[in-house]
Amino acid sequence: MDSKEYQDALSAALEAYRLWLEKSEFPKLKEECRTFHTSFAAIYNQLIQKRLIHEDPYKHEAKIGEIKIPNPVSQEGDKTEQLTVSLSAYDNQLDFLVNFSQLSIEFLTLENIKRIVALIRYIDWTKFNVDAQGVTTKAMVDITLQIRTGGDPLAGRIIGDALGALDKSSAAIMGYLKEAANFDRESYKLELRQNLTGTMKTGEAVLETIRKKFPAVMPGRPFYPDLVEEVIKEDFGPGGDNIRETVLKQLAVPDNKPKAAKQVVSFKSILLDGCMIISSVGASLSDIAPRLDENSIVLQNRKQGLFEQLKTAFRQMFHREPDPVIYEIEYLDTAKGTPVREKVNFGVFRAELDRKIRGFASLGGRGGISSRLDAMNENQILSLLEKTVRDAQSVHKTLTGLDEYFKTEASREMREKIKGIKPELATIKNAIIKANQKRHEYSAQLEEEEQLKRLGIKTE
Repeated sequence: MDSKEYQDALSAALEAYRLWLEKSEFPKLKEECRTFHTSFAAIYNQLIQKRLIHEDPYKHEAKIGEIKIPNPVSQEGDKTEQLTVSLSAYDNQLDFLVNFSQLSIEFLTLENIKRIVALIRYIDWTKFNVDAQGVTTKAMVDITLQIRTGGDPLAGRIIGDALGALDKSSAAIMGYLKEAANFDRESYKLELRQNLTGTMKTGEAVLETIRKKFPAVMPGRPFYPDLVEEVIKEDFGPGGDNIRETVLKQLAVPDNKPKAAKQVVSFKSILLDGCMIISSVGASLSDIAPRLDENSIVLQNRKQGLFEQLKTAFRQMFHREPDPVIYEIEYLDTAKGTPVREKVNFGVFRAELDRKIRGFASLGGRGGISSRLDAMNENQILSLLEKTVRDAQSVHKTLTGLDEYFKTEASREMREKIKGIKPELATIKNAIIKANQKRHEYSAQLEEEEQLKRLGIKTE
């Protein structure tokens, strides 16, 4: 096979490989990146809720235009402060990768692939254990171990599930990126042949000669010595024909390729991601509940004069139920933009809160509802997600009102005993926003699919 014939064969193989990547592999790459980010976010939120790191006050002010690797944790200095900054930046970068980067042939150049690989491997999730070598990974192992051994089974289960998903997703992402890198490498080599080496003779095709001529014929393109050496070996070296055949075989997309390789984005998986995100609300509510109890006790003790103490003593003596504790709270109705006043029976609300905690937790852990989600159809999961998001929104409004009520009603000397819940409320709000994004994403994907069907266009 002469140079021109090989270039034609390589060009045809690359075009078929490109179509396969765009239709089959890149949608799955996008899904794996989304799963990776969701799993990391579950760990990140737990670390903030457990106050093992702080919430970065500048997190939402960061402007990201390209993928950059966060600063690693060093041996020197406060590990907590370093992790606060680094993990906040890492979460932002993963969000940029999933929601703002176009995982396409044009974007996935060798340089961008290297950045994505470095970002995914910023923490080595495949070797996440006490023997981890990297300082950043080791710091993460140590801090997550505090949760897994801290006596909170729910939080420990969330961390364990997320770590398993990160290990699996990072391996899958590397596989898809390897395919993308293979395409870009061979495309680069084809371009080099078409513009420079294709007309060279054996004696001329040496690295230094090509390096000198390269800027004139491929301006603006990076010079990769290793790829140039491959072209020289394949086109001018002994055994080059065999190497060329191997290259074409690696790019081949056989007709009998398993159907699993042609999967499109799973709409159901988008809903399952939403369920996983909203399930994290349960952990936040678990942290909030005991603080509400303590704040209520502080307020009730302040209000109990001699008469109230006598009433309490008589109720206990005659085994009567205590009077209900009613708090009149106020919160903003975001839909109408007006304040709303509501009377909350604290005892009833606390019992309901415990029930909601179990309900949220059952969506994301092993067993319970989560073990049956796969058996549900998409409509059932969508209904469950919508109901759970509404529950989260409702409880968030009430908790916001109670938090403000406790702070304003407590006397000055009592105020320092009141425990705030604003970080947890912010975490719940963030989970609601992200779960709603998944719901809207599902609806958009479904609508697009229906439009294609109406137009008579089949999707593979």
